Amino acid sequence: MSLKIKPLEDRVVVEAMAADETTASGIILPDTAQEKPQQGTVVVVGPGKNNEDGTTGKMTVKTGDVVLYGKYSGTEITYEGKDLLIMRESDILAIL
Repeated sequence: MSLKIKPLEDRVVVEAMAADETTASGIILPDTAQEKPQQGTVVVVGPGKNNEDGTTGKMTVKTGDVVLYGKYSGTEITYEGKDLLIMRESDILAIL
């Protein structure tokens, strides 16, 4: 996916994976009962955080990484019909 969004500093844009619509036993969950997903794919990565000495820090994640992030991390946006999250790299807990 190619986006025209350019995140600043150590921010990343993540496309959240779809929430489970059924339970393990096959019960269909309404939208209000679905858990907010905590996994997603990194779509765009910022250049890195500016350090006090004037250098730019290296980003750990890259475009295409599947990541695990905190339940209430990031800011939700809708861009070109897609639901996305913009978050700091520090909000990402793990690369899967």
